[in-house]
Amino acid sequence: MLEKNPLTDTDVMPSKLIQAIANPLFPQVDSLLRSGRHISIDSLDAHAFLMDFQSDLELFYRRYNVELILAPEGFFYLRPKATTLIARSALSELEMLVGKVLCYLYLSPERLAQQGIFSVQEVYDELLNLADENKLLKVVNQRSSGSDLDKQKLAEKVRAAIGRLRRLGMVHHIGEQHSGKFTITEAVFRFGADVRLGDDPREAQLRLIRDGEATNPEALSLEKQAKNQDQAEIENGEDEQTTNFSGVAE
Repeated sequence: MLEKNPLTDTDVMPSKLIQAIANPLFPQVDSLLRSGRHISIDSLDAHAFLMDFQSDLELFYRRYNVELILAPEGFFYLRPKATTLIARSALSELEMLVGKVLCYLYLSPERLAQQGIFSVQEVYDELLNLADENKLLKVVNQRSSGSDLDKQKLAEKVRAAIGRLRRLGMVHHIGEQHSGKFTITEAVFRFGADVRLGDDPREAQLRLIRDGEATNPEALSLEKQAKNQDQAEIENGEDEQTTNFSGVAE
């Protein structure tokens, strides 16, 4: 039996939904959500807007066969159904793995010690420390021999992955645009391991990374991002060009 659309063309739009759509913040917030952005409390105005109109906007987005989700960690995002009318695409295996490393770092004592600030270099080093380097290089090049060129390509892919996750609202740049410093938001819990009662969340996340379980069905539904934007960030240096990666020529 087909599920009835909660708001049809013949229905009268609720007054509070009219207020939400008429709000000056709506176009920007709607565009961010449709692009796959996760909106956390750090985005004060947008987050407050979604909190005020949450139930009404849930009704609105159901028309597009997507759900407006408020995660337990306090951030909003759109979760598409199989019949979604909003374009979507999956993250790559490496992007998923980088996301899981970010979640691991978010749970780490180092986050407090470093006032929550990390660098692209630290993520790259942690990825090599936690995962099998040979497997990582195979992601970049199936016939990888472990050459410096392969390691350079891996570093570039990691940098681009962090850039994409930034556009999804999972990291925020700190300082100058090319400083390579950023903070990690609660939205990285989209990549979090399912933790059983009594388990240590960080240990559970570590097991996932080491076992190579980089995919999460929930996170595979992240909204569409343009592939050429990733390449443009590498070429134009939008992400971070001053941090020295192992094997990257300056």
